[in-house]
Amino acid sequence: MSKEQKEKNSDNSSADEKKDTRKSQKEAGENFSFLQETVKTKKKSGKSRVMQYIRNILYGIIFGIFACCSFFALKPWAEEIFYHDETKVTIPVEDGDTAQDDDSQDDADDSQLSTETAAEHYEEMLDSMYSIAEKAEKSVVIVQATEKGDWTTETMNLRQSSGVIVGENSREILVLTDALICKEATHWKVTFNGKEESDAALKKQDKNRNIAVFSIDKKNVSDATQKGIEVATFGNSNTCKRGQVVIALGYIFGYDDGLSYGMISSKSQEAVFDDSQCQVLSTNISLAEGGTGILVNLKGEVLGLIRSDVLKDTGSRTANALAISDLKEVLEMMLNGESVPYLGAYGNAVTEEISEQQNIPIGVYITNVQSDSPAMDAGIQHGDIIQEIKGMTVTGTASYTKAIEKCTVGETIKVCGQRRGSNGYVEVTYNVTIGSKE
Repeated sequence: MSKEQKEKNSDNSSADEKKDTRKSQKEAGENFSFLQETVKTKKKSGKSRVMQYIRNILYGIIFGIFACCSFFALKPWAEEIFYHDETKVTIPVEDGDTAQDDDSQDDADDSQLSTETAAEHYEEMLDSMYSIAEKAEKSVVIVQATEKGDWTTETMNLRQSSGVIVGENSREILVLTDALICKEATHWKVTFNGKEESDAALKKQDKNRNIAVFSIDKKNVSDATQKGIEVATFGNSNTCKRGQVVIALGYIFGYDDGLSYGMISSKSQEAVFDDSQCQVLSTNISLAEGGTGILVNLKGEVLGLIRSDVLKDTGSRTANALAISDLKEVLEMMLNGESVPYLGAYGNAVTEEISEQQNIPIGVYITNVQSDSPAMDAGIQHGDIIQEIKGMTVTGTASYTKAIEKCTVGETIKVCGQRRGSNGYVEVTYNVTIGSKE
Protein backbone atom coordinates (compact mmCIF):
# COMPACT_ATOMS: atom_id res chain seq x y z
CA MET A 1 0.00 0.00 0.00
CA SER A 2 1.16 3.39 -0.93
CA LYS A 3 1.72 6.27 1.43
CA GLU A 4 -1.28 8.14 0.08
CA GLN A 5 -3.60 5.30 0.63
CA LYS A 6 -2.40 4.98 4.19
CA GLU A 7 -3.12 8.61 4.91
CA LYS A 8 -6.51 8.34 3.29
CA ASN A 9 -7.45 5.38 5.38
CA SER A 10 -6.21 7.22 8.46
CA ASP A 11 -8.39 10.20 7.71
CA ASN A 12 -11.41 7.97 7.20
CA SER A 13 -10.80 6.33 10.54
CA SER A 14 -10.58 9.67 12.28
CA ALA A 15 -13.77 10.79 10.63
CA ASP A 16 -15.54 7.67 11.79
CA GLU A 17 -14.27 8.16 15.36
CA LYS A 18 -15.49 11.76 15.44
CA LYS A 19 -18.83 10.65 14.09
CA ASP A 20 -19.18 8.01 16.79
CA THR A 21 -18.16 10.55 19.40
CA ARG A 22 -20.84 13.02 18.33
CA LYS A 23 -23.43 10.24 18.31
CA SER A 24 -22.54 9.23 21.83
CA GLN A 25 -22.71 12.84 23.01
CA LYS A 26 -26.10 13.27 21.37
CA GLU A 27 -27.47 10.15 23.13
CA ALA A 28 -26.06 11.33 26.45
CA GLY A 29 -27.65 14.71 25.93
CA GLU A 30 -31.00 13.08 25.33
CA ASN A 31 -30.69 11.01 28.53
CA PHE A 32 -30.03 14.06 30.81
CA SER A 33 -32.13 16.56 28.97
CA PHE A 34 -34.78 16.56 31.91
CA LEU A 35 -32.30 18.31 34.19
CA GLN A 36 -32.48 21.29 31.94
CA GLU A 37 -36.30 21.64 32.10
CA THR A 38 -37.93 24.55 34.09
CA VAL A 39 -41.03 23.77 36.36
CA LYS A 40 -43.72 26.36 35.85
CA THR A 41 -46.80 26.79 38.18
CA LYS A 42 -50.00 26.08 36.45
CA LYS A 43 -52.36 29.00 36.74
CA LYS A 44 -55.63 28.14 38.50
CA SER A 45 -58.94 29.54 37.55
CA GLY A 46 -61.29 31.38 40.01
CA LYS A 47 -63.63 28.40 40.13
CA SER A 48 -60.80 26.09 41.18
CA ARG A 49 -59.88 28.41 44.04
CA VAL A 50 -63.49 28.49 45.32
CA MET A 51 -63.68 24.69 45.23
CA GLN A 52 -60.41 24.46 47.12
CA TYR A 53 -61.74 26.82 49.83
CA ILE A 54 -64.94 24.80 50.17
CA ARG A 55 -62.94 21.59 50.50
CA ASN A 56 -60.78 23.15 53.25
CA ILE A 57 -63.91 24.28 55.16
CA LEU A 58 -65.45 20.80 54.90
CA TYR A 59 -62.20 19.24 56.12
CA GLY A 60 -62.19 21.64 59.11
CA ILE A 61 -65.81 20.83 59.99
CA ILE A 62 -65.14 17.11 59.81
CA PHE A 63 -62.02 17.48 61.97
CA GLY A 64 -63.92 19.58 64.55
CA ILE A 65 -66.74 17.05 64.77
CA PHE A 66 -64.24 14.27 65.25
CA ALA A 67 -62.37 16.25 67.92
CA CYS A 68 -65.61 16.99 69.86
CA CYS A 69 -66.69 13.38 69.77
CA SER A 70 -63.26 12.28 70.95
CA PHE A 71 -63.35 14.84 73.81
CA PHE A 72 -66.72 13.72 75.15
CA ALA A 73 -65.78 10.07 74.77
CA LEU A 74 -62.51 10.48 76.66
CA LYS A 75 -63.76 13.01 79.31
CA PRO A 76 -64.95 10.42 81.91
CA TRP A 77 -61.69 8.52 81.58
CA ALA A 78 -59.65 11.71 81.92
CA GLU A 79 -61.64 12.88 84.99
CA GLU A 80 -61.17 9.50 86.64
CA ILE A 81 -57.40 9.63 86.06
CA PHE A 82 -56.68 13.30 86.78
CA TYR A 83 -59.56 14.59 88.96
CA HIS A 84 -60.16 12.08 91.78
CA ASP A 85 -60.99 14.76 94.39
CA GLU A 86 -63.72 16.45 92.40
CA THR A 87 -67.13 15.20 93.44
CA LYS A 88 -70.50 16.50 92.60
CA VAL A 89 -72.19 18.40 95.45
CA THR A 90 -75.87 17.65 95.80
CA ILE A 91 -78.50 18.81 98.29
CA PRO A 92 -81.09 16.15 99.11
CA VAL A 93 -84.66 17.20 98.50
CA GLU A 94 -87.03 16.63 101.41
CA ASP A 95 -90.60 15.56 100.89
CA GLY A 96 -91.89 18.97 101.94
CA ASP A 97 -89.68 20.82 99.41
CA THR A 98 -91.62 19.64 96.36
CA ALA A 99 -94.38 21.86 95.11
CA GLN A 100 -97.92 20.68 95.66
CA ASP A 101 -101.15 21.69 94.03
CA ASP A 102 -103.46 23.79 96.15
CA ASP A 103 -106.38 21.66 95.12
CA SER A 104 -104.78 18.35 96.19
CA GLN A 105 -107.38 17.43 98.78
CA ASP A 106 -106.03 13.91 99.33
CA ASP A 107 -102.59 15.19 100.30
CA ALA A 108 -104.16 17.73 102.66
CA ASP A 109 -106.26 15.04 104.31
CA ASP A 110 -103.22 12.78 104.74
CA SER A 111 -101.24 15.66 106.24
CA GLN A 112 -104.03 16.50 108.67
CA LEU A 113 -104.32 12.85 109.67
CA SER A 114 -100.56 12.62 110.22
CA THR A 115 -100.57 15.74 112.42
CA GLU A 116 -103.47 14.46 114.48
CA THR A 117 -101.77 11.08 114.90
CA ALA A 118 -98.52 12.71 116.02
CA ALA A 119 -100.41 14.88 118.51
CA GLU A 120 -102.20 11.84 119.89
CA HIS A 121 -98.92 9.96 120.30
CA TYR A 122 -97.37 12.95 122.03
CA GLU A 123 -100.32 13.23 124.37
CA GLU A 124 -100.13 9.51 125.12
CA MET A 125 -96.43 9.86 125.87
CA LEU A 126 -97.05 12.74 128.28
CA ASP A 127 -99.85 10.81 129.96
CA SER A 128 -97.52 7.84 130.40
CA MET A 129 -94.77 10.01 131.88
CA TYR A 130 -97.24 11.71 134.19
CA SER A 131 -98.37 8.31 135.47
CA ILE A 132 -94.74 7.52 136.31
CA ALA A 133 -94.34 10.89 138.02
CA GLU A 134 -97.56 10.40 140.01
CA LYS A 135 -96.36 7.08 141.36
CA ALA A 136 -92.90 8.48 142.19
CA GLU A 137 -94.49 11.44 143.99
CA LYS A 138 -95.79 9.06 146.63
CA SER A 139 -92.20 9.01 147.93
CA VAL A 140 -91.76 12.80 147.90
CA VAL A 141 -92.40 14.94 150.99
CA ILE A 142 -91.72 18.51 152.10
CA VAL A 143 -89.51 19.05 155.15
CA GLN A 144 -89.86 22.36 157.01
CA ALA A 145 -87.61 23.82 159.66
CA THR A 146 -89.75 25.59 162.27
CA GLU A 147 -89.26 27.74 165.29
CA LYS A 148 -91.81 27.17 168.00
CA GLY A 149 -92.84 30.23 169.93
CA ASP A 150 -94.28 30.56 173.37
CA TRP A 151 -97.98 31.02 174.18
CA THR A 152 -97.87 34.57 172.77
CA THR A 153 -96.41 33.74 169.35
CA GLU A 154 -97.18 31.27 166.60
CA THR A 155 -94.84 28.69 165.12
CA MET A 156 -92.74 30.24 162.35
CA ASN A 157 -91.42 28.40 159.31
CA LEU A 158 -87.74 29.13 158.72
CA ARG A 159 -87.04 27.25 155.50
CA GLN A 160 -88.17 24.18 153.61
CA SER A 161 -86.75 21.52 151.34
CA SER A 162 -87.84 18.48 149.38
CA GLY A 163 -87.40 15.09 150.99
CA VAL A 164 -87.71 11.52 149.79
CA ILE A 165 -88.92 8.53 151.80
CA VAL A 166 -85.99 6.11 151.76
CA GLY A 167 -86.94 3.58 154.43
CA GLU A 168 -89.32 2.49 157.14
CA ASN A 169 -89.57 -0.02 159.91
CA SER A 170 -92.20 -0.98 162.43
CA ARG A 171 -91.79 2.27 164.33
CA GLU A 172 -90.67 5.02 162.00
CA ILE A 173 -90.63 6.47 158.50
CA LEU A 174 -87.21 7.67 157.33
CA VAL A 175 -86.81 10.69 155.04
CA LEU A 176 -83.67 11.86 153.25
CA THR A 177 -83.27 15.58 152.60
CA ASP A 178 -80.84 18.50 152.32
CA ALA A 179 -78.83 19.06 155.53
CA LEU A 180 -79.14 22.83 155.13
CA ILE A 181 -82.60 22.43 156.63
CA CYS A 182 -80.86 21.65 159.92
CA LYS A 183 -79.01 24.95 160.17
CA GLU A 184 -80.10 27.04 163.16
CA ALA A 185 -83.22 24.93 163.67
CA THR A 186 -84.35 22.61 166.44
CA HIS A 187 -87.82 21.61 165.26
CA TRP A 188 -89.00 20.15 161.96
CA LYS A 189 -92.20 18.88 160.40
CA VAL A 190 -92.90 16.78 157.32
CA THR A 191 -95.84 17.21 154.95
CA PHE A 192 -97.07 14.03 153.22
CA ASN A 193 -98.88 14.24 149.87
CA GLY A 194 -99.32 17.97 150.34
CA LYS A 195 -101.85 17.33 153.11
CA GLU A 196 -101.01 15.76 156.44
CA GLU A 197 -98.24 17.22 158.60
CA SER A 198 -96.24 15.36 161.23
CA ASP A 199 -93.41 16.29 163.53
CA ALA A 200 -89.99 14.96 162.55
CA ALA A 201 -86.79 14.29 164.49
CA LEU A 202 -83.25 14.52 163.12
CA LYS A 203 -81.81 11.00 163.02
CA LYS A 204 -78.40 11.61 161.39
CA GLN A 205 -76.74 14.23 159.25
CA ASP A 206 -73.50 14.49 157.32
CA LYS A 207 -72.36 18.09 157.00
CA ASN A 208 -69.56 16.96 154.73
CA ARG A 209 -72.00 15.97 151.96
CA ASN A 210 -74.84 18.14 153.29
CA ILE A 211 -77.42 15.36 153.57
CA ALA A 212 -79.66 14.48 156.53
CA VAL A 213 -82.06 11.73 157.55
CA PHE A 214 -85.20 12.53 159.56
CA SER A 215 -87.42 10.15 161.46
CA ILE A 216 -91.22 10.40 161.71
CA ASP A 217 -92.99 8.31 164.33
CA LYS A 218 -95.66 6.18 162.66
CA LYS A 219 -97.97 6.74 165.61
CA ASN A 220 -98.29 10.34 164.47
CA VAL A 221 -99.20 9.42 160.88
CA SER A 222 -102.74 8.34 159.95
CA ASP A 223 -103.38 4.95 158.39
CA ALA A 224 -104.75 6.61 155.24
CA THR A 225 -101.53 8.58 154.78
CA GLN A 226 -99.37 5.51 155.43
CA LYS A 227 -101.29 3.65 152.72
CA GLY A 228 -100.80 6.54 150.30
CA ILE A 229 -97.00 6.78 150.59
CA GLU A 230 -94.24 4.51 149.27
CA VAL A 231 -90.58 3.97 149.99
CA ALA A 232 -88.51 5.13 147.03
CA THR A 233 -86.59 2.67 144.88
CA PHE A 234 -82.99 3.60 144.10
CA GLY A 235 -81.78 3.19 140.52
CA ASN A 236 -78.26 2.76 139.19
CA SER A 237 -76.97 6.22 138.33
CA ASN A 238 -73.75 4.71 136.96
CA THR A 239 -75.61 3.38 133.93
CA CYS A 240 -77.21 6.73 133.07
CA LYS A 241 -76.23 8.35 129.80
CA ARG A 242 -76.48 11.73 128.15
CA GLY A 243 -79.83 12.31 126.47
CA GLN A 244 -81.68 9.98 128.85
CA VAL A 245 -85.17 11.22 129.70
CA VAL A 246 -85.66 12.04 133.39
CA ILE A 247 -88.35 13.53 135.64
CA ALA A 248 -87.70 16.15 138.32
CA LEU A 249 -90.01 16.26 141.34
CA GLY A 250 -90.26 18.34 144.51
CA TYR A 251 -89.49 21.88 145.56
CA ILE A 252 -87.77 22.66 142.25
CA PHE A 253 -89.67 25.82 141.25
CA GLY A 254 -90.13 27.40 144.66
CA TYR A 255 -93.39 25.60 145.44
CA ASP A 256 -94.17 22.20 146.88
CA ASP A 257 -95.51 20.08 144.03
CA GLY A 258 -93.14 20.94 141.20
CA LEU A 259 -92.87 18.56 138.25
CA SER A 260 -90.82 18.81 135.06
CA TYR A 261 -89.55 16.59 132.27
CA GLY A 262 -86.13 16.84 130.69
CA MET A 263 -82.98 14.90 129.95
CA ILE A 264 -79.51 14.35 131.32
CA SER A 265 -77.25 16.85 129.56
CA SER A 266 -73.91 15.91 131.15
CA LYS A 267 -72.19 13.43 133.48
CA SER A 268 -68.72 14.92 133.30
CA GLN A 269 -68.89 17.08 136.46
CA GLU A 270 -68.13 16.03 140.02
CA ALA A 271 -68.93 17.48 143.43
CA VAL A 272 -65.84 17.23 145.64
CA PHE A 273 -66.17 16.74 149.41
CA ASP A 274 -63.64 16.04 152.15
CA ASP A 275 -62.66 12.36 151.89
CA SER A 276 -64.79 11.77 148.77
CA GLN A 277 -66.33 12.93 145.53
CA CYS A 278 -69.71 12.40 143.91
CA GLN A 279 -70.73 12.36 140.26
CA VAL A 280 -73.18 15.05 139.18
CA LEU A 281 -76.11 14.40 136.84
CA SER A 282 -76.68 17.70 135.02
CA THR A 283 -80.01 18.30 133.29
CA ASN A 284 -81.71 20.89 131.09
CA ILE A 285 -84.51 21.36 133.66
CA SER A 286 -84.84 24.84 135.18
CA LEU A 287 -84.31 25.22 138.92
CA ALA A 288 -85.40 28.04 141.20
CA GLU A 289 -83.00 29.65 143.67
CA GLY A 290 -82.80 27.33 146.67
CA GLY A 291 -84.70 24.61 144.80
CA THR A 292 -84.40 20.96 145.86
CA GLY A 293 -85.94 17.71 144.71
CA ILE A 294 -85.26 14.27 143.28
CA LEU A 295 -84.44 13.03 139.81
CA VAL A 296 -86.13 9.81 138.63
CA ASN A 297 -85.95 7.72 135.48
CA LEU A 298 -88.84 6.33 133.45
CA LYS A 299 -89.03 3.35 135.81
CA GLY A 300 -89.74 5.72 138.68
CA GLU A 301 -86.36 4.92 140.29
CA VAL A 302 -84.44 7.67 142.09
CA LEU A 303 -81.25 8.57 140.23
CA GLY A 304 -80.11 11.63 142.16
CA LEU A 305 -80.75 14.31 144.78
CA ILE A 306 -81.33 17.77 143.28
CA ARG A 307 -79.67 20.60 145.20
CA SER A 308 -79.22 24.23 144.25
CA ASP A 309 -75.69 24.38 145.66
CA VAL A 310 -74.40 21.67 143.30
CA LEU A 311 -72.17 23.30 140.64
CA LYS A 312 -73.29 26.68 141.94
CA ASP A 313 -69.85 28.14 141.21
CA THR A 314 -70.40 27.52 137.49
CA GLY A 315 -73.44 29.82 137.42
CA SER A 316 -75.74 26.96 136.46
CA ARG A 317 -79.49 27.65 136.85
CA THR A 318 -80.57 24.14 135.91
CA ALA A 319 -81.29 21.11 138.09
CA ASN A 320 -78.06 19.30 139.01
CA ALA A 321 -78.29 16.16 141.11
CA LEU A 322 -75.84 14.19 143.23
CA ALA A 323 -75.69 10.69 141.71
CA ILE A 324 -77.41 8.29 144.10
CA SER A 325 -75.01 5.38 143.44
CA ASP A 326 -72.12 7.36 144.95
CA LEU A 327 -74.14 7.98 148.13
CA LYS A 328 -75.54 4.51 148.85
CA GLU A 329 -72.82 3.45 151.31
CA VAL A 330 -73.20 6.63 153.34
CA LEU A 331 -77.01 6.48 153.23
CA GLU A 332 -77.03 2.95 154.55
CA MET A 333 -75.01 4.07 157.58
CA MET A 334 -77.29 7.02 158.25
CA LEU A 335 -80.50 5.00 157.91
CA ASN A 336 -79.17 2.59 160.51
CA GLY A 337 -78.34 5.41 162.88
CA GLU A 338 -74.56 5.17 162.33
CA SER A 339 -72.30 8.21 162.05
CA VAL A 340 -70.44 8.74 158.78
CA PRO A 341 -66.61 8.37 159.18
CA TYR A 342 -64.67 11.56 158.59
CA LEU A 343 -60.93 12.04 158.01
CA GLY A 344 -60.86 15.56 156.60
CA ALA A 345 -58.33 15.22 153.79
CA TYR A 346 -58.65 14.77 150.07
CA GLY A 347 -56.49 14.78 146.97
CA ASN A 348 -55.84 13.50 143.48
CA ALA A 349 -54.96 10.02 142.29
CA VAL A 350 -51.34 9.35 141.31
CA THR A 351 -51.65 6.88 138.45
CA GLU A 352 -48.85 4.73 137.04
CA GLU A 353 -48.41 7.19 134.18
CA ILE A 354 -48.15 10.19 136.50
CA SER A 355 -45.85 8.21 138.80
CA GLU A 356 -43.42 7.52 135.95
CA GLN A 357 -43.54 11.06 134.57
CA GLN A 358 -43.27 12.92 137.90
CA ASN A 359 -41.33 10.31 139.86
CA ILE A 360 -44.07 10.26 142.54
CA PRO A 361 -45.21 7.11 144.41
CA ILE A 362 -48.59 5.66 143.43
CA GLY A 363 -51.43 6.56 145.80
CA VAL A 364 -53.45 9.70 146.61
CA TYR A 365 -51.63 13.02 146.56
CA ILE A 366 -53.16 15.14 149.34
CA THR A 367 -54.17 18.58 148.09
CA ASN A 368 -56.44 19.70 150.94
CA VAL A 369 -56.47 19.15 154.70
CA GLN A 370 -59.35 20.66 156.68
CA SER A 371 -58.54 22.59 159.84
CA ASP A 372 -59.52 20.89 163.11
CA SER A 373 -59.95 17.60 161.25
CA PRO A 374 -58.65 14.18 162.33
CA ALA A 375 -56.19 14.31 159.43
CA MET A 376 -54.69 17.60 160.59
CA ASP A 377 -54.56 16.42 164.21
CA ALA A 378 -52.61 13.34 163.07
CA GLY A 379 -50.08 15.42 161.14
CA ILE A 380 -51.14 14.69 157.54
CA GLN A 381 -49.98 17.52 155.29
CA HIS A 382 -50.46 18.86 151.81
CA GLY A 383 -48.21 16.93 149.42
CA ASP A 384 -48.24 13.65 151.35
CA ILE A 385 -48.94 10.46 149.39
CA ILE A 386 -51.49 8.20 151.14
CA GLN A 387 -50.99 4.53 150.17
CA GLU A 388 -52.71 2.56 152.92
CA ILE A 389 -55.64 3.09 155.32
CA LYS A 390 -56.37 0.55 158.07
CA GLY A 391 -54.48 -2.13 156.13
CA MET A 392 -56.37 -1.43 152.87
CA THR A 393 -54.28 -0.48 149.84
CA VAL A 394 -55.02 2.93 148.32
CA THR A 395 -54.31 3.36 144.62
CA GLY A 396 -56.78 6.13 143.77
CA THR A 397 -59.64 8.29 145.02
CA ALA A 398 -62.24 5.49 144.81
CA SER A 399 -60.22 3.09 146.98
CA TYR A 400 -59.34 6.01 149.32
CA THR A 401 -63.03 6.83 149.91
CA LYS A 402 -64.03 3.18 150.29
CA ALA A 403 -61.28 2.59 152.86
CA ILE A 404 -62.48 5.53 154.99
CA GLU A 405 -66.11 4.35 154.79
CA LYS A 406 -65.01 0.97 156.19
CA CYS A 407 -63.73 2.68 159.33
CA THR A 408 -65.76 3.24 162.51
CA VAL A 409 -66.18 6.61 164.12
CA GLY A 410 -64.02 6.85 167.25
CA GLU A 411 -61.51 4.13 166.39
CA THR A 412 -57.81 4.87 165.92
CA ILE A 413 -56.31 3.53 162.68
CA LYS A 414 -52.96 3.57 160.92
CA VAL A 415 -52.57 5.59 157.75
CA CYS A 416 -49.38 4.84 155.81
CA GLY A 417 -47.83 6.86 153.04
CA GLN A 418 -44.80 8.75 151.86
CA ARG A 419 -43.56 12.30 152.21
CA ARG A 420 -40.98 14.09 150.12
CA GLY A 421 -37.72 14.81 151.96
CA SER A 422 -34.37 16.29 151.03
CA ASN A 423 -33.27 12.94 149.56
CA GLY A 424 -36.57 11.96 147.98
CA TYR A 425 -39.69 10.31 149.38
CA VAL A 426 -39.59 8.56 152.74
CA GLU A 427 -42.19 6.35 154.41
CA VAL A 428 -44.42 7.88 157.08
CA THR A 429 -47.12 6.43 159.34
CA TYR A 430 -49.93 8.35 161.07
CA ASN A 431 -52.21 7.31 163.93
CA VAL A 432 -55.60 8.82 163.10
CA THR A 433 -58.70 8.81 165.28
CA ILE A 434 -61.68 8.75 162.90
CA GLY A 435 -64.24 11.46 163.53
CA SER A 436 -67.66 12.42 162.17
CA LYS A 437 -68.94 15.70 160.77
CA GLU A 438 -72.44 16.01 162.21
